[in-house]
Amino acid sequence: MQSIRNIAIIAHVDHGKTTLVDKIIDQAKILDERKERTDLLLDNNDLERERGITILSKNVSVNYKGVKINIIDTPGHADFGGEVERVLKMADGVLLLVDAFEGPMPQTRFVLGKALELGLTPIVVVNKVDKENCTPDLVHEKVFDLMFALEATEEQLDFTTIYGSAKNGWMSTDWQDPKENILDLLDAVVETIPEAPYNEGTPQMQITSLDFSAFTGRIAIGRVFRGDLEVGKDYTLCKADGVQKKVRIKELHVFEGMGKVQVDKVRSGDICAVTGVEGFEIGDTIADLENPEALERIEVDQPTMSMLFTINNSPFFGKEGKFVTSRHLRDRLYKELEKNLALRVEDTDTEDKFNVFGRGILHLSVLIETMRREGYELQVGRPQVIIKEIDGKKCEPYETLVVDVPEESSSKVVNLVSLAKGDLMVMEPKGDLQHLEFDIPSRGLIGLRNKLLTATAGEAIINHRLRGYDVYKGEIGSQKNGAIVSSETGKATAYAIDRLQDRGKFFIDPNQEIYKGQVVGENSRQEDMGVNLIKGKKLTNVRASGSDDGVKIAPKIDFSLEECMEYIRDDEFLEVTPESLRMRKINFR
Repeated sequence: MQSIRNIAIIAHVDHGKTTLVDKIIDQAKILDERKERTDLLLDNNDLERERGITILSKNVSVNYKGVKINIIDTPGHADFGGEVERVLKMADGVLLLVDAFEGPMPQTRFVLGKALELGLTPIVVVNKVDKENCTPDLVHEKVFDLMFALEATEEQLDFTTIYGSAKNGWMSTDWQDPKENILDLLDAVVETIPEAPYNEGTPQMQITSLDFSAFTGRIAIGRVFRGDLEVGKDYTLCKADGVQKKVRIKELHVFEGMGKVQVDKVRSGDICAVTGVEGFEIGDTIADLENPEALERIEVDQPTMSMLFTINNSPFFGKEGKFVTSRHLRDRLYKELEKNLALRVEDTDTEDKFNVFGRGILHLSVLIETMRREGYELQVGRPQVIIKEIDGKKCEPYETLVVDVPEESSSKVVNLVSLAKGDLMVMEPKGDLQHLEFDIPSRGLIGLRNKLLTATAGEAIINHRLRGYDVYKGEIGSQKNGAIVSSETGKATAYAIDRLQDRGKFFIDPNQEIYKGQVVGENSRQEDMGVNLIKGKKLTNVRASGSDDGVKIAPKIDFSLEECMEYIRDDEFLEVTPESLRMRKINFR
């Protein structure tokens, strides 16, 4: 029987997880060398490639020295924590990747805490040791301190450390002794990660993630904890609340290289994909038909933010999207629930409005961006944090905010975060940067990133992680400028925009189609202002030299989807279509 190792790769955003998996794939010579090669092989979804982050966890398998190594690439962003927690259930060990300059970051702490709780064996990989000013030995100490703070066991604290540069394709036990390959890392995996045990007994497999195929429908992915699964046999699907249902496995696949291979039988300890099981949910157990035993269900962290999703009813509705009705919106949101564990959808008292709950602005914006690319038109309201009552007190979510910034800008950062009710906890030098840590209510983070980047000329490195719920901190005072709102529908003229430039900044270009009630700019004062941008210049027969100088219009302010979500007020909607993002007043007379 082949020996198996199941490892999850965990790290902070952009510390090199997916790049390292690329190198392991190269080392194992999985890919056909005649085919063209791309980087970040596992980030195969368009959004992942554009943003440079992993959103969905993926499985790969390599063979090394006769041992099968199942590798699970996980997202590093706390908003996708729902993904991380599930997939760690499939692993026996973790590769903790840490940047040799940045050291352990907020998300590192988040995912490492989850892994240690599950009793997984860690291997620490200090990556990017070729960076300037990096301190690999100091980072190693910080990781030890972090594990100690997270109450790791003595066995977990006695971890193996590998140093290297995933980008340059080498790993070594000593960072001052670069190698030509990453074999030291693969050797460490085979030697220190415990072998996946073969547990005798009735079959048990927990479904921890899912895939979808247009030919076979939903595919359940998980690890076989006990016994063997066989094709064509009947099993019991143990669902939530003790519900049981008889199912038959049509096909079994195990992971091999970048793909899957069909097999007749899967042994305990291996990770597999099951086809033919209908009506399953994440956390369900496939168990023996005669005497089924369910495994403990996966608990996923609860959402902390909510947004109102509604159909697009602006004057321009239906012009750019394919799916515009409330039925389309409802079906799409409920379909998302099947695979997006940390998401919740709640019906409201009207048919066309839905409350959607998620882990943060990034989590919700990825859903909105995916929907608009599929051809949906919708409107969303301003993100709201979820307030709970705990022990009779009003409580709200708090986050640990970490900002690395040049020293001359640090006072501006402290000032801005203090205005958003954040408390400074740590301030220490880190290379030529100042390292600041704050405790801040999640409400204070909405719209804060833009202000910090503006104040520091784009040099602030900002990260945050959910800390938990604590007592409500009171209202956050906001010095927000008012909106410039269009009072007419039509094409904006350069003449009208030019005449109003001293009143504020604009979000539109000349000749752009706008409608009544659309937010077209930001007023330099604090009240909203209605303007007519359709008005052209009155023409006469008289011409005088010099009176018609060309208009000089400042470039419009371009917002990304997340920036729009953070920018809108409580009395505004963000209209999202496949081609446009428009902010509008909900009730504009």
